[in-house]
Amino acid sequence: MKKFLLDIIKSLIRRLAQKTIQKYDPGIIAITGSVGKTSTKMAIYSVLQGVRKVRVAHGNFNNEIGVPLTILGDWNESGGAWFWCKVIISSLWKLIIPSEYPEILILEYAIDRPGDMKYLLDIAKPQIGIITAIGDVPVHVEYFLNKDALVREKSRLIEYIPVHGFAILNADDSVVMNMKEHTRAHIMTFGFSEKSEVRITNFEHRYIDGKPVGVLFKLNYGGSFVPVRIDGIFSKAQIYACGAATAIGLMFGLNLVRIAENLQDYKAIRGRMNVVKGIKDTIILDDSYNAAPLAMWNAIQTLGEIKAKRRVAILGDMLEIGKYSLEVHEAIGERIAEYADYLITVGPRARFIGDSAIRHGLSEKKVVGFERAENAIEPVVDLIRKDDVILIKGSHSIGLERVVERISEVYNKTI
Repeated sequence: MKKFLLDIIKSLIRRLAQKTIQKYDPGIIAITGSVGKTSTKMAIYSVLQGVRKVRVAHGNFNNEIGVPLTILGDWNESGGAWFWCKVIISSLWKLIIPSEYPEILILEYAIDRPGDMKYLLDIAKPQIGIITAIGDVPVHVEYFLNKDALVREKSRLIEYIPVHGFAILNADDSVVMNMKEHTRAHIMTFGFSEKSEVRITNFEHRYIDGKPVGVLFKLNYGGSFVPVRIDGIFSKAQIYACGAATAIGLMFGLNLVRIAENLQDYKAIRGRMNVVKGIKDTIILDDSYNAAPLAMWNAIQTLGEIKAKRRVAILGDMLEIGKYSLEVHEAIGERIAEYADYLITVGPRARFIGDSAIRHGLSEKKVVGFERAENAIEPVVDLIRKDDVILIKGSHSIGLERVVERISEVYNKTI
């Protein structure tokens, strides 16, 4: 019965969203990729807010329920029967009585299963599509025949963009760049490489009193450049989001100076490589929300780049990667052995990270594995020391946010 009612709701809000798009005809920017979707949508919002009337998808509103809800209103949560009654009634009212509506919708299209992209595109076809990054082993690949099938599914986003629209592609990701054969739209690229139209250069971390506080970099386009300083973000993955947002800003007539000013409002989202002040005067790189292989790789690179007396990595399972699981976890272990002074793994698959790290030179005495996040909490508290930089990352269901909460200074001031 519950599934039957949910299917009815999905069908209703899908149809209402389609009618709303037809009535108000907003510009639609859609984002997909294996990593960086949420960071990119928030960077775009930072660039465009104050310039146009914009609505951005809240949180994880990126699926067959979240996308229609974003189109229908500025909803930031879903709930029970009363909530759905409100959504349906207010949506019908807006279709009958002309109402104020955003000029631009910034939507995130998450692809978990075959057919997901077509479902979302049937609701809202964008004029601008962004592919953030895919990597060698995309998350959710276990639900597809193979990696190529998943890549093909994601590429449908730019296939549906009209000739006068834009496909914005990550120039540093060869899988993404190969997708350009699937679109008739204008192509604009971003990245660190010389072939990028919007190019990021001179990337470095900024420190105050030896503590990391943010990043510095330059945005280059058309022979001009502008320096950018953003506090509270640290990874190159977040800077890629700024590159994509810059491409959007240029399309909407903003110059580089204005874009750089607006990007100063860009903030990391909780659990997505945001920095938390930890107990014992430590720095926590909280990337605990989820863990695609490429995102894990990027997070470890960030840990290695930040100056620190000791680097502690707390890494959980990477899920939904199917037959690639052993290979990828072992590759991460080899990588983390280069950068971490201590490694704590959480989850049965993450043990392969620990075993591989030991084989590649990290002392067995400095590697500890736990099955569950709650079992790791007190050992982490005992391990960490003043001025440690601590990376925490794993798939969402592993629950590493509980470790973040326990060792964060804010949490400990409330107990």
